[in-house]
Amino acid sequence: MNLNITGHHIEVTPAIRDYVTGKLERVLRHFDQVTSSHVILSVDKLQQKAEVTLHVKGKDIFADAVDADLYAAIDLVADKLDRQVVKHKEKVSSHNHDKRAQPE
Repeated sequence: MNLNITGHHIEVTPAIRDYVTGKLERVLRHFDQVTSSHVILSVDKLQQKAEVTLHVKGKDIFADAVDADLYAAIDLVADKLDRQVVKHKEKVSSHNHDKRAQPE
């Protein structure tokens, strides 16, 4: 997987990079067909924002979260992505299952 982390008005430190990588690995345990991901971390006055776009076959999955703490925003966006990836995986697997289950 190709991981791209950028920061707007914030320096992406190795600690933040490791934290984001660890959270995205949790998402990838559910679905391993992610080709690339793009993470944008930004600061706007007192709000910390984390945005993630995952590129999977046939779809782009996007989630964002805003919080006063950057690590909390990363946690929230990871939870949102986790739910979206599981839902996408269920849709893909149910469509394939329906094709095989139909009698001829």
